[in-house]
Parts: sequence; C-alpha cells; structure tokens
Amino acid sequence: MAKSFSATTTPWDGGNGCAREAGAAVIGRARATGKPTARERDYIAAVAEEFKSYETIDQRTRVLAYERAMERLYRTYPEDREAAAFYALAVNQTALPSDKTYAQQLKAAAILEKLWAAQPDHPGLPHYLIHAYDHPPLAPRALAAARSYAKIAPSAPHALHMPAHTFTRVGYWQESIDTNIASAGAAIRDGAFAEALHAMDYEMYAYLQTGQDTAARRMVEEAPRVLARLDPNAMGGAAPGVAGLYAAAAIPARYALERGAWSDAAALQPQATSFPYVDALTRFARAIGAARSGKPDAARADLAELGVLGERLVAVRDADWSQKVGIQQQIGSAWVTFAEGRKAEAVELLRKAADAEDATDKSAISPGPLAPARELLGEMLLTVDRPVEALKEFEATMKKEPNRFRATYNAAKAASLAGDRARARQYYRQLLDICKAGDTPGRPELEEARKFIRTSAAARNTSAPTALVQQKPSGSAGVSGQLFQW
Repeated sequence: MAKSFSATTTPWDGGNGCAREAGAAVIGRARATGKPTARERDYIAAVAEEFKSYETIDQRTRVLAYERAMERLYRTYPEDREAAAFYALAVNQTALPSDKTYAQQLKAAAILEKLWAAQPDHPGLPHYLIHAYDHPPLAPRALAAARSYAKIAPSAPHALHMPAHTFTRVGYWQESIDTNIASAGAAIRDGAFAEALHAMDYEMYAYLQTGQDTAARRMVEEAPRVLARLDPNAMGGAAPGVAGLYAAAAIPARYALERGAWSDAAALQPQATSFPYVDALTRFARAIGAARSGKPDAARADLAELGVLGERLVAVRDADWSQKVGIQQQIGSAWVTFAEGRKAEAVELLRKAADAEDATDKSAISPGPLAPARELLGEMLLTVDRPVEALKEFEATMKKEPNRFRATYNAAKAASLAGDRARARQYYRQLLDICKAGDTPGRPELEEARKFIRTSAAARNTSAPTALVQQKPSGSAGVSGQLFQW
C-alpha cells in the first residue's frame, strides 16, 4: 500500500503521461496483491482517483476527486494521523492560485499544526506545512518547520531542500544556499538527479540575489553535467523528472536575466522537452534579451514560439501553466513594443501583465519567475524617466519577494532620481547588506551603492556642526541606517 500511495501525482504533474501510466499500473497491482484490510482498500481507492481515466479527465478534476476521497477516509478513521496528514496535503493541493484568501492552505495548515504539536519528529508534517505556507503572506509562519525539517531527516535530499522554499519566500538567502548545497550533494550521492537540479535552481536563485556571481557561474557549468545523468521518466525521489528539466532550463536563463546580460539571454539555445512550460523558459529569456538589446525582430520569433507552447498547454487543459506562459508572452510583447518606440503603449501592456501575474502564484517547482513582471514594469518606468511610479512598483515587488537584488537596487535608484535621498540611502544600505557575502568588487550596482553611501556620509559630516548649533544633543542624528533584519 505504501508504494501505491507514493505514486500519487503532484501539482507538478503538468501532463507527465509516463508518471500517470506508472501510477495507474501501481494501483492495479495494489488491488491485486494480498488481502488488504478495509482501511487499506479505502487508501487504495482514494489514490486511484488521481489516475482514473487520466486520458480523458483533466488533472484538476481528478485532484478534487482525490481530495473528497481523502476527506471520507480522514472522517472514517479519525484516529489515523497519517490519514489526517494526507488529507491536509490534498486540501492544499486543490488551492487555486487566484484565491488570495489562502483558505485551502490555512485549512490544511490548521490540521497539520495540530498533528505536528503531537508528533514533533514526524518528517512529513513540517514538509507539508512548508508547502501550505509557501505563499508571500504566509511564509513567515513556516520558519519553525523550515528550521526543524532538515534536522528531522538529515540524510534525505528533499528534507534538506524543503526549507529553501520558506527561506526563498522571506529572502533569507544564505540559509537557502546552505540547505541547498547539502540537498544537492545528498541527491547526487543517492542518484536522485532531478532532486539535485531542483536544489541547484534554488541555490542559483539565492546566489544571484546576493551578488555571488562566481558561485552562480559554477551552477551554470555544473547543471549540464547533472542533466546528462537524468532520466526524466525514472520514478523515485520526491522531485519528479520534470523538476530537473525545469531547473536545467531555468539556471542559465536566470544567470543572464538577473545580471542584465541581455545579449547573453538572447543567445541562449533552446532545448526541446516534452513539457511546454519548461521550453517556454528559454524562449521567454531569449525574447526579453533580444528586445532589450534593441532587436525586436529577433524577439518576435521567440514570442511566436511562446504562443505555440501556450496553445499546447491549453490543448491539454493545463490552465495554470497556460496562463503563466501567456503572461510571459505578454511581457515579451511589451518589451518588443518598447523597443519599437511605442513606449506609452509598452508601459500599459506590461502593467496588464504585472496585474495578471499578481493574480497567480509561483509553482513549487520554481523559486520564482525568471523576472517578476512588476519588477520589469518598474525598470521600464525608470527608462522613460518616471521614477516616482517606478519606485512604487519596486516596493510592491519587494513586499511580495523580499531582498531581491534588482528590485532593491532599482528602488534605491528610483528614490534617488525622485529626490528622496533618505529612502535611496535606506535601499542602498539594504542592498549592501543583502550582498555582504557577494563578490568583491562585484557588480557595478554595488559600487554605485557604496559611492552613494560614502557621498551621503560626507554630506552629513559637512553639515553636522551647523546641526549641533541649531538643536540640543539627542543621541544619533539623521536617518538611523538600520540594516535589513535577517
């Protein structure tokens, strides 16, 4: 029965026919093996809902049926804590990305928190809690689970990785790096190459936010070697094969886009897979790179490919990923429009894409979008000399995705251009604190931040004697300079 239950599909399923066939086969064997008890038959029947008529019934319908079956099991066997945990996971799995009340996630978490209090060493409970809270407003609630999970199962690659979901959401980059280094190493030791690549993508994301570009470059070089050992259809490991394929496509794209290396992004080589949303990553990066390099004609070809990939997702009724790829196409179209000189129109196109992206949520397969639409909107507004509006967009990005390098740097730049030197100083200091482990001297943005802080300090020192004559001593004067809390 344990084997049949482990075959349950995940929100990453995304059209993985091989996984569905294998799961259905395991269910068949479970039904034909031995003499299961009534409770075991109920478990098998519940899991079977995930695979029933998968050729004709879409995934969401099957997942909802699975949730109902798990609820029946949970209520039939109230003393069964495992049934309660799996039911909570099913509840969380049915949450819609557009529901910003997070009703399903909070319902699942309430069940899991109670179970975890009774069984603090149960490895599944912090895992499921991290998933339930894996959303910007909820993520701080998962910190206790994140910090305990790896200690509960210290040799399990996925247990070592899962804390990074929370650390990424709250911008605790070094903690994310440390836990993903451990996870990737354990995964490669175990031959779980999809798991290794998945951890490497999260690790890469954290390196790029902290200005550790040399370490990020090592990820770019290592990922193809790990990918060469990956069998995407192999069963085993918590991260499915598609997670490895996704990471392998995302890592070089992130390296180019996060550093503003537009020509490098435009030159990325597409690698076809059986997953349209994986292939869309490279096409999106190429389109953005070409458009921002002043080559809108080259970008159009990749936008056309994004359209084809989106249509394939619609055809298999994958609503979530078809929407995400559609947003990527909108973002690319906005930058092409901008490159063609229709700047006001481009801003409005990108604003619509940012609003659409805000109505979705990232998949657990990814630490975040290759480039957040609202952050890109801020960059476009800066380019057309609208710094006050740009600052608003960067601050909205930082609220949702704290401690991002590009959002923090550009917020400082926008504040400075808008004449708000106090806020510019605050954000430049925050950037330097985020990048305290970064390369030296590092990116030009970091030298700009250091220069601004030096200039501000010199200006304050020059004006200090006058200030002392005008006011009574009252401790430290001026802006506090408090660094961002980790």
